[in-house]
Amino acid sequence: MMGANHIRVRCYDGVTRMGRIKGKIKKRVWIREGDILIVTPWSFQDEKCDIIYRYLPPQADWLRKNRYL
Repeated sequence: MMGANHIRVRCYDGVTRMGRIKGKIKKRVWIREGDILIVTPWSFQDEKCDIIYRYLPPQADWLRKNRYL
């Protein structure tokens, strides 16, 4: 957590990006270290992204079991 709804995210492509928690999920979802997220990189700044979704632990286990991760 970087503060002010920003978080450092290590993406699947190996790039570490500054992620912004969108207002839709800001109050509903708690994001912790080690969570699996869906992010969308910004088109004009590749080092920044928006956080769209956080997988729950059972969902992440299902993704690992079925070799999506």
